[in-house]
Amino acid sequence: MKKRALLVLADGALYEGWSFGAEGETSGEVVFNTGITGYQEVLTDPSYRGQIVTLTYPLIGNYGVNLEDNESSQLYLSGFIVKEYCPYPSNWRSKTNLAELLKAHRIVGIQGLDTRALTRHIRDHGEQVGVISTEDLDPEGLQAKAKATPGLVGRDLVKEVTTSSVYDGASAARIFVGATRRVAPTSHIAVYDCGVKYNILRSLERLGTRVTVVPATTGPGEVLSMEPDGILISNGPGDPEAVAYMVDNVRGLLGKRPIMGICLGHQLMALALGLKTYKLKFGHHGSNHPVMDLSTRRVEITTQNHSFAVEADGGLTDTPFGKVEVSHTNLNDKSVEGLRCLDIPAFSVQHHPEASPGPHDAAYMFQKFLEMIKTNNKDA
Repeated sequence: MKKRALLVLADGALYEGWSFGAEGETSGEVVFNTGITGYQEVLTDPSYRGQIVTLTYPLIGNYGVNLEDNESSQLYLSGFIVKEYCPYPSNWRSKTNLAELLKAHRIVGIQGLDTRALTRHIRDHGEQVGVISTEDLDPEGLQAKAKATPGLVGRDLVKEVTTSSVYDGASAARIFVGATRRVAPTSHIAVYDCGVKYNILRSLERLGTRVTVVPATTGPGEVLSMEPDGILISNGPGDPEAVAYMVDNVRGLLGKRPIMGICLGHQLMALALGLKTYKLKFGHHGSNHPVMDLSTRRVEITTQNHSFAVEADGGLTDTPFGKVEVSHTNLNDKSVEGLRCLDIPAFSVQHHPEASPGPHDAAYMFQKFLEMIKTNNKDA
């Protein structure tokens, strides 16, 4: 028998549906993701910590869940919203259905509501906190709970998703399911885990690097003592300005080793350079965002997942580390999608070059990073 569930936003918007996954009550900032496939990757992306995710594609769960497509060891999001859940998946790789995955990780889900109307509401009124409940069906009470729940601004969520200890990416078999190193390691990359996705590590692994993953609290001196050839600052959740220790870490490493930042890592590098960040009205979440490389005018279709962005103009900006330029821009809203340092070896991108399940237009960014490392080693 279907169990009734409600979603209520902080502004009082009410959506009725049915429970699937775990029963109970959950709160978080409600966002929408426009991807057509990849719900398992979305569910296991640590960058969704503190958020309830709405999928705009109407039928979800039809290819089930498997062991290979996870992007982390658990589900970090606060809740899940779909139009129609498919309880009977059909795919040779499927090991279980989506509802069982949600139950196993105690994630509250709701289906049967009008996700198109919800998406339009978020676009018009912005991302805001919502509450999903199968227990309390009083709309006014749920609205009060939503209003009392903090959003993402000012919250350090990296501390809730980062690893607790240093580990060797290549020996973490649970991460490299299906990954095969193509060549012997020729460089050593230290990866700051701010909520790193497994496919970032797989992508580096396949290009022949040795990967050491470190907690976000690791100081610059400790990272440099590992003698990495390059340093990657990963994706992650929350407000970059709230992760002051990571900004300090990046600032202490700029100019000392080649650095690449991805998503939150891009925002943290910008802050370390002296730039600013701001919260987008409704964020970028999905696998169909057009981005232009300003040096080539080439347009790439990218995967994105972020609610904050970097504030910068299109020209050169003077920083304590030399000149910095905007390298990529979002063609939907003209927001900054990439930065390039001209006087030190460092660059960053707001989108995800490791995109899993895709598209893979920006995958070359990892090769670009390795070429920067090679050039830096020759010049050293």
